[in-house]
Amino acid sequence: MKTITGFQRLKERQEPITLVTCYDFTSARIVNETSIDAILVGDSAAMVMHGYDSTINANIDMLEYHVAAVRKGAPDKFLITDMPFLAHRKSLESTMIVVEKLIKSGAQAVKLEGFDASYDHISHIVHSGVPVMGHLGLTPQSVHEFGGYTLQGKGGDAEEQLMQDAIKLQAAGCFSLVLELVPRALAKQVTESLSIPTIGIGAGKHTSGQVLVFQDLLGLNNGFKPKFLRKYLDGATLIKEALNSYSDDVKAMRFPSEEESF
Repeated sequence: MKTITGFQRLKERQEPITLVTCYDFTSARIVNETSIDAILVGDSAAMVMHGYDSTINANIDMLEYHVAAVRKGAPDKFLITDMPFLAHRKSLESTMIVVEKLIKSGAQAVKLEGFDASYDHISHIVHSGVPVMGHLGLTPQSVHEFGGYTLQGKGGDAEEQLMQDAIKLQAAGCFSLVLELVPRALAKQVTESLSIPTIGIGAGKHTSGQVLVFQDLLGLNNGFKPKFLRKYLDGATLIKEALNSYSDDVKAMRFPSEEESF
């Protein structure tokens, strides 16, 4: 998939969409050779790659850096990136400066969290020729407001609010919408109510697609075990075993061999 039209085609065909979040050239090269549909360079880079305890520390310089690296590694994949914390909550002028930097770094679309005070900015970004992905439910940049990484959209008023926000994001011009940590019944209802595709993470299987972080699905972060995550590889153990084997071979003078020497 190289354009946003691919998202809509898959939605219309009811073919699930696959995204992964990755941040570096080497990982992106691997993803580029897979059947994954698109890549998200998330503000989660602040946590996964830089060791911060939230996404709030991701700034424009950090995201530009990672977007450029991933673009080089995955030239054949549609590339979306997060707008950093508060970037779309300031003036329209400052918002568009950030959008311009991210697109010039190699992104083809930007993702904005939440809805309040964002409608006019989203509409302006879209009408400026930049695709926008929305994000509702748990929006990690608002973790302090939510009081932690907790389930959202639970209860009548909260469900209705999320549904209305989803409809408004579609009306603003979003080409797709991430639903994070919401009840599966609500995610299904939102997906069926919208003409644009939804991408779930912790939102059940009835969304238009799913997204997981590259390092998480490969089991590289042993301390991260949320209910929604399925690990497809015990990557941390495999890498540690390989590193220990290398260390053992060097200490035992088995590496390098004659064949590996000049």
